[in-house]
Amino acid sequence: MNYAQLLLPDFSLILLGYLLCRFTALNRAVWQPVEALVYYLLFPVLLFQSIVRSPMDIQAASGLIGAGLLSGMAGIALAYSLPYWPWLGRQFDRRDHAASAQVAFRFNSFIGLAIAERLAGAQGLLMIAVLIGVCVPLFNVAAVWPMARHGQQGFLRELVRNPLIIATASGLTANLLGFQMPAWAEPTVTRISAASLPLGLMAAGAGMQFGLLTQSKALGTSVLAIRHLVQPLIALGMARLFGLSTAQTTVLLAFSALPTASTCYVLAARMGYNGPYVAGLVTLSTLLGMASLPFALGVLR
Repeated sequence: MNYAQLLLPDFSLILLGYLLCRFTALNRAVWQPVEALVYYLLFPVLLFQSIVRSPMDIQAASGLIGAGLLSGMAGIALAYSLPYWPWLGRQFDRRDHAASAQVAFRFNSFIGLAIAERLAGAQGLLMIAVLIGVCVPLFNVAAVWPMARHGQQGFLRELVRNPLIIATASGLTANLLGFQMPAWAEPTVTRISAASLPLGLMAAGAGMQFGLLTQSKALGTSVLAIRHLVQPLIALGMARLFGLSTAQTTVLLAFSALPTASTCYVLAARMGYNGPYVAGLVTLSTLLGMASLPFALGVLR
């Protein structure tokens, strides 16, 4: 299977969003409300529908959950350890590291959901929805922790109110209770879900911006190498360790090679750190995803 060709439509939408935002009247003032619509309504509906659509075998999914969590924890540990490497730790500012460590392990849910559907259909959406639900709380806490001394109040409250976590938790509960989507609601919910993926991908492209990438080159190279090279290798090892099925391995490898979350720079700027630098890393990570996803799916798999 030609994974580069398979992923081309998704990255074409990202490019389209970037071009529309930069070179037309559809600028950031237009795309910021679109991002909010996708994040707070369209994606949660997609996650909920994806989970309740197919009966879930928790025992069968436990291996995927364990592999996803351990892969993520390994990425977090590597990102946190960078200042203590003998040569590397002297090459960058500790505050820049605190802000950009999150780039090494967070992921872009917009792209992940679109790719999972292309790779494995409804079953792929279900599997990546589960990974998102269990990994988002851990990764968000890990992203804030190194910046916590300059952080904000009420972070745990914000975490509990995260719409992706709410949608995943409610979907899992409904699935286990045997809930079925009413026939009269299915067409509307399906159309909302279908709208979320192209809008989410275009919003990811519209959010790209090149910041101060000339600063802390060693740091940027390190966190991006963890995100796009080391994480897929770790995921492959975890897939073998947990004996995952072919479909689960495919989704886990895609999950591990995703570009970093577009909200990394928002969090860094909001907490008083170098937002433009992190924004540049996010943009570069989105571009590197065009190579890391085919690498993970076409070479490692």
